[in-house]
Amino acid sequence: MAAIARKDGSTEGLKVSLRRRWRRLAVDWLGEAPPVVMETHGGLGRLFIGCYEDIAQGIVFEQQPSRVEVLARQRPSWAVYGGDCERLLTVGVGAHLSVDWLDLDPYGSPWEALHAFLTSARPRASHVVLTVNDGLRLRVKIDQSWRTPVLEPVVQRFGNDLHDRYLQVCRWLLEREAGEAGYDLSRFEGYYCGHAAQMTHYAALLTLPASSGSWTGQVSGKSSPSSLTGGVKEPGN
Repeated sequence: MAAIARKDGSTEGLKVSLRRRWRRLAVDWLGEAPPVVMETHGGLGRLFIGCYEDIAQGIVFEQQPSRVEVLARQRPSWAVYGGDCERLLTVGVGAHLSVDWLDLDPYGSPWEALHAFLTSARPRASHVVLTVNDGLRLRVKIDQSWRTPVLEPVVQRFGNDLHDRYLQVCRWLLEREAGEAGYDLSRFEGYYCGHAAQMTHYAALLTLPASSGSWTGQVSGKSSPSSLTGGVKEPGN
């Protein structure tokens, strides 16, 4: 397992490149001002150094106390919270800012934190950029999709053989989560990387229809997408 972890750590440069490129793209959607970023898994702050040092307002979560101290010193103008991000997001922590850039960088599944963000009471920006590191493809590869709670709706509809279609699975799940929160999935791209291509990086743009309100809680959900659609960007394509 240690060897796998080291090799997967080599994807750090890809994470930074994806975020930097989407920051350039996001000017068209978010405007010239820097985005308000929420990092759900701050770690040692490497993504902040590579992508977000120029941003004055942001929110970061981290479970390990020693790392929380590092993050607080690194970004004194940000709100830094120690604890489980899913639990804290669920009760509305960080709702003092209207976040328009959500960065999910867990070791495993990002879906629980995304769900907590989208379903909790907090201001909703009209456009939200998502940048994601997703580690679930390994479970899919070893035929554990049916034993993975966040993948249950996918398995029920499309079966357990999802490894070669995992990017489409991510798009399908994201469209489903976004729709239930009142957002449209306007743009999506991703690729596989890391040891045995078991990591998945993707980025997306969620757009709130003009008729929707700016505060969650009274959200009219949309129906789930009916198929595993294409539209994903593979490396080199």
